[in-house]
This record gives sequence, structure tokens and C-alpha cells, in this order.
Amino acid sequence: MTGWTTDRIPDQHGRIAVVTGANSGLGLVTATELAHHGAHVVLAVRNTAAGEEAARRIGGDVEVRELDLASLASVQTFAAKLAADHPAIDVLINNAGAVLLGPRRTSADGFELQLATNMLGHFALTGLLLGNLAVAREARVVSLSSLVHKSAHLDFDDLMFERDYRAATAYRRSKLATTVFGIELDRRLRAAGSPIVSALAHPGLTRTNLAPRAFEHRGRSGQAIAWLGLVVTQSVKQGALPQLRAATEPGVRGGQFFGPSRLWETRGPVTEAQLSREAADPAVGKRLWAAAEKLTGISYL
Repeated sequence: MTGWTTDRIPDQHGRIAVVTGANSGLGLVTATELAHHGAHVVLAVRNTAAGEEAARRIGGDVEVRELDLASLASVQTFAAKLAADHPAIDVLINNAGAVLLGPRRTSADGFELQLATNMLGHFALTGLLLGNLAVAREARVVSLSSLVHKSAHLDFDDLMFERDYRAATAYRRSKLATTVFGIELDRRLRAAGSPIVSALAHPGLTRTNLAPRAFEHRGRSGQAIAWLGLVVTQSVKQGALPQLRAATEPGVRGGQFFGPSRLWETRGPVTEAQLSREAADPAVGKRLWAAAEKLTGISYL
């Protein structure tokens, strides 16, 4: 498989990179490549024991810090300590995610758990670290989208899915919200004259550990569905390339969106991906931003 590879990642020495959900899957591959190219990588993880094991596997210049994106208190504590220890942050990769959790669950703050983890936590984290990103040279924020954002529609009258909860639909909406956030962040950074770049990526269909977990609540039939899905997916190393390109390639523009190039963006070499109409709509971006500020209590830009 040809195209953009990790051999094209520039030297990262002297750069600070924060990767959420860095202990497994796409986050682990991303953190590993950044560390192996010289970056100091912060593994922002909910499970610090798993994070320490990941750090041992990665080697290089890495540190583990606890972050539960489904808790605004955790996000605030993490951001405050990180900002104090690292005045300049070069790369923030909003990679962590939750998917298909069976019956409706809520976060520590009462939010639907998938939206809380995938979008609201990252919205708050980005805002709290914006000052540190602003003083870095060529800083970037990378938001992890998904193919499923294209089949979703945001219901602003029921963002928390309190009526007629459907896990798969809630997941799709959370990834649409993440995508809208990344694009709206770019608009606002440009309007403010900020040099920070907000880029996006999606991994296509990739063999991560989220698929088996997603169907745990369905027992053996669910596991069969999950593992059948793994047969038609690409490797995690290949799936991580879009976000690595978004994070490291010189000249990436704000709002650029990277994903696989083949079979309707499900697999293959990295190329520029296509946003859904709703994800690209400035009116949707403005409305979601206002809702996120109200829900998290964090306002910026």
C-alpha cells in the first residue's frame, strides 16, 4: 500500500504532543510514532496503569497523566497541571473515544456518555489549553472524526438523547459533533487571527479494540458481529496515518480533513476526505459551539 507513510514525519524533537486515549488503538500508534520521531508525548489516559504499560512499550520521551474526558472536573485538573508544567504545547490530538455502549449511560456531569467523551470533553480540554497552544510555533489541534458522521444529524432539542435512546445513532451524532467542533474551531481561530491550525482526520474502517467492546452487551451474537467487522477492516497502523499526517505534515491548512482514499474512504492511502453537508454548515457550527459552552461552562474564541 503506497502513499503517505510515517517516514514522512519531520523531526519532532523539541515539540510537546498531547494524545488523548493514548494507551491503545489509534492513540497508541500515534503516540508511538510521535515519540519515535523525537517528540515529548503526554499520554492522556483514563486508566493510568494501562498508560504506564503503554509508556513501557513506546519507550522514548513520554509521560503518563490521568484524564477522564467524561468528567469536567478531571479535564480541568488535567489541563491546569499540564499547562503549568508545559507552558507551550505544540500538538493536541483529540483521539480518545467511546462507542456503542448498550443502554444509555451518563457521564459524571449527567451528559450522554458518548457525546461527553467524544466531543464535550475535548471541547473543554482544547479551550483550557488554548493559551499554551497559542505560544507554540506552528501549533495544531487534531480532532478525530469518523465515516459515520456522514449519516448523522444533530438534534439540538435532544442532544443528550433523553428520548428514544439508540446507541448507534448516539455514537454517530457524537462523531458528527466532533467533526463540527473541529471545523468551527478552525473558523474561530482564523477569525481571531490565531496561528493555531485545527485539522481533522478519520481512520476509515480500522481494527481497533472499540469494535469488540461495542457489542459486549449483546453476548455471543454481538461478539460475532464485531469480529466479522474486523475481517473487512484495515490495520490500526494504517488507520492512524490520517491523524499523524494532520498532526505533523508541514503546510497543513486549518480545516483540512484527512482519511483513507479507497472504497468510499474505508481504507487505503491517506488523502483529503469529504465532510458531510451538515458538518460543514457554519450555522450548525455556531449553534453547537454555543451549546457546548453552556454545557461545559467553558467559553473561548
